[in-house]
Amino acid sequence: MFPTVLIVDDETSILKTLSGILSDEGFETITATNGYEALKILDAESPDLVLLDIWMPGMDGIDTLKEIRKNHPTLQVIMITGHGTIETAVTATKIGAFDFIEKPLSIDKVIVGINNALNFRRLEEENRYLRKKTIEQTAITGGSPPVQALLRQIHIAAPTDAWVLIAGEQGTGKERVARMIHQISARSDQPMIDVNCAAIPDDRFESELLGHEKGAFVEATAKKRGKLELADKGILFLDEIGEMGPGAQAALLRVLEEKKFQRIGGDRILTADIRIIAATSKDLQAEIDAGCFRQDLYFRLNVIPVLVPPLRERADDIPELARVFLIQFAEKHRTQPKRLTSEAAAVLQNYGWPGNVRELKNLIERLDIATRSPEIGADDIPPPYNPKTAVRDATIEHFFAIDHLKEAQQAFEMEYIRRKLKQNENNIPQTAKQIDADKRYLQKIAKQLEKESHLPAGR
Repeated sequence: MFPTVLIVDDETSILKTLSGILSDEGFETITATNGYEALKILDAESPDLVLLDIWMPGMDGIDTLKEIRKNHPTLQVIMITGHGTIETAVTATKIGAFDFIEKPLSIDKVIVGINNALNFRRLEEENRYLRKKTIEQTAITGGSPPVQALLRQIHIAAPTDAWVLIAGEQGTGKERVARMIHQISARSDQPMIDVNCAAIPDDRFESELLGHEKGAFVEATAKKRGKLELADKGILFLDEIGEMGPGAQAALLRVLEEKKFQRIGGDRILTADIRIIAATSKDLQAEIDAGCFRQDLYFRLNVIPVLVPPLRERADDIPELARVFLIQFAEKHRTQPKRLTSEAAAVLQNYGWPGNVRELKNLIERLDIATRSPEIGADDIPPPYNPKTAVRDATIEHFFAIDHLKEAQQAFEMEYIRRKLKQNENNIPQTAKQIDADKRYLQKIAKQLEKESHLPAGR
């Protein structure tokens, strides 16, 4: 596919010359002699770039550019003119022109300008694709009522600039909720800076938050920008804020109230335009009652509360979550995605999931690696997730406790025959046929089992 360039100029000689040169350079060309004709072509065709003359009768290039930006916002436009002024160039750039080339045209400049514009467009398309993928990756999976309620909370909170406090048990996906809010907020093109409050000692928190100048303290061997500076115009995500010590809480509250700060050891007053999203797995109200968390900081942060449900309250989502995880692991391991059977899904739905979605994801990766079949069945699910396999594994452990091979073989044979008799409702002839064994031998074993466990005699 060759890039297509729409050339718009009221001078026929310019159209003819540019079309010929660009064709020789490997471009497809379309021409228009005025703005109205160009807009009609844009509605019917899909050129990759527009070369647009400014001075044309009727609708001039500036008005045409305005219409292009309105209806085709991602299309790159290079303005060309024989009467260029700085004011005109500034106006065209503000409206959204990629470049501005004066007549008489330098063919080298035109080619370079076109290639730069096309490269820029490719980068924009890649960025849009990557952003779409990021949004997909941060999206909350599931259609259960608790998840639908969570999504409503997210879509209410995201468009605003209000601060958000996300609460939920460990492993429920609080960081994913924060990233989803960021991705659909007005600050999505700005960074979201993470601060793991549980991992930063109380005496280092202020340095992490505010930054420091070189020599401010013994370890300050170089200037360091703090998290507040890095998050300017974006979002500061305070994860596990309930783990902050009293000193860190005081430092954070002071910055949030004053909205100004200085690097440690510095004298310059800095400001940061940030939105705060905090997350906690602790009950902050209980922490306040216990004197471990500041009530005034809680009120500052808890403008929009968002509650993430535990996995046990959204068990209907487990099959879909498992499917998504299996696709992700297949991409990671470069294999075909495995499938979870309905029986296996039912087993997982009956488990309590104290570790929530994080625990489920870890188990699914373990099953993806350990299961050789393209399907993951209920019997593949280990304890404690599957009570049946827990019983099976306990039986296996019993055999390993026997020191001598012959005794272990005898114990296995007795257990094997006991289970087969039970499956066949203690019908000895049917069981003998099924396992290809001598009927008289099974009668002997059945009598022995009856003595040991009061099993009814076989018929």
